[in-house]
Amino acid sequence: MSGVLDFAVSFPRGRADVQRMHAASGVPVADILAITHAEGFPVLGDGETAWELAVRAAREVLDRTAVAPEEIRYVIYAGSGAWDHPFWSPAAKVAHELGIGRAHCFEVANFCNAGMAALKVATDRLDLGGEGYALVLVGDRLSRMVDYTDPESKALFNFGDAAAAMLVARGQTPFRLLHTAMRTDPSWSDYYLGEHRPGPDHPGRVAIRRAAHRKGLAAAYVENFTALIGDTLDAVGAKLTDVDHLLINQGDQDMHRRLLAELGLPAEKSVFNYHRLGHMGGADTLIALGGLRDEQRLRGGELILLATSAMGFSWGITALEYQR
Repeated sequence: MSGVLDFAVSFPRGRADVQRMHAASGVPVADILAITHAEGFPVLGDGETAWELAVRAAREVLDRTAVAPEEIRYVIYAGSGAWDHPFWSPAAKVAHELGIGRAHCFEVANFCNAGMAALKVATDRLDLGGEGYALVLVGDRLSRMVDYTDPESKALFNFGDAAAAMLVARGQTPFRLLHTAMRTDPSWSDYYLGEHRPGPDHPGRVAIRRAAHRKGLAAAYVENFTALIGDTLDAVGAKLTDVDHLLINQGDQDMHRRLLAELGLPAEKSVFNYHRLGHMGGADTLIALGGLRDEQRLRGGELILLATSAMGFSWGITALEYQR
């Protein structure tokens, strides 16, 4: 069975600033802080690209594991599909930069659920047989698609940027993939749409727009996550009390706490980074997992659930077993 041999996260040098959001949108600072929970957080700066962040994270992983580029068989780049350039393969660009010349390079677009969806694709391919490794990259440019001049976009003001790299291998790995359960409710497919920004100041730029407000999305998050957690625990033969860590995309702190309460899990079994980070795209759960690893809070045999979600709307639960 395959799993994650190692992973790393890379942050940009730019910073989002609540005061600037307030000046651009006119939304009161208190209302923005109710969404961001932090005065600032990392975003892509001028001249920075998501693929370069992904290269940095990938290099860290390859250096740490001493895996040679020629041993990589798959390079999968996961995100929203709004890459740094249109009609372009960031997976191939990263592979070229890293000297990976014989891998199959392709993209998986499922917004902030894409990283875990790509991990499942990678493990499935490796489990079918053959030698080598898969490199799964998570990279997006969410902050670049937020229109801070639009008060109706304030729910997106917490969008930050980060990239991650996971090295996937067969056999014994520190993070063994036990099960993946994912589903989409397509009735929400048009709730958010990208549109080209008008005017000469933003040529080619895309802004995310929300349709007329519709009730029920927060409840859908809790209901879908709860159902998928149940399916996952049944599949791995575990109970809720066996869950050691439940790590959730950092999109909405209220939903995060509501889900824990619904499940009866204490806050100590999750990670809250809202005080210092925004919603860092598909890297959220890996940032949380990295924090647990760095703080030596992981123990052999622990069951870790990664709860990811995405516009569209999709939800996923990825079950990992930590093996010291």
